[in-house]
Amino acid sequence: GTFPSEESLKQNRYYAHLRNLFWEMMAALCGTGTIDDYEKRCDLVKGEGIAIWDVLNFCEREGSSDGRIRRGHFIFNDIAGFLSEYQAKAIFFNGTKAAALFKMYVKTATLPLQPLLVTLPSTSPAHAALSKQQKLERWLEVKKYLT
Repeated sequence: GTFPSEESLKQNRYYAHLRNLFWEMMAALCGTGTIDDYEKRCDLVKGEGIAIWDVLNFCEREGSSDGRIRRGHFIFNDIAGFLSEYQAKAIFFNGTKAAALFKMYVKTATLPLQPLLVTLPSTSPAHAALSKQQKLERWLEVKKYLT
């Protein structure tokens, strides 16, 4: 993702907004039913070798929309350091803004392993261009990269 929503920051949890489809997508990818407990959700994705981390460590914006992030008023997470240590095979972006910021900041050519970069439709309820089923079909493409 780009940066946690206001609700996620308030709860100190990734994808905490009730209408965000992220955890539903993760359950489908991992072949489980809905899991309500946040810690169990995190354990599930870790067990599948999935890391969840936002591109930005800090940003200034009004509300939760990525489109409201003030240009030049953000700080990146050390994604290059993470990728150098863990050597991800693939990186999947939850939305186009996360992908664009990543590509602006991380020079993948300098990494020891060149990860596949895939932009997926945002799971945010604000992204209504695709139906839930269309989003799910795109997100299930991630399955082929899980070990």
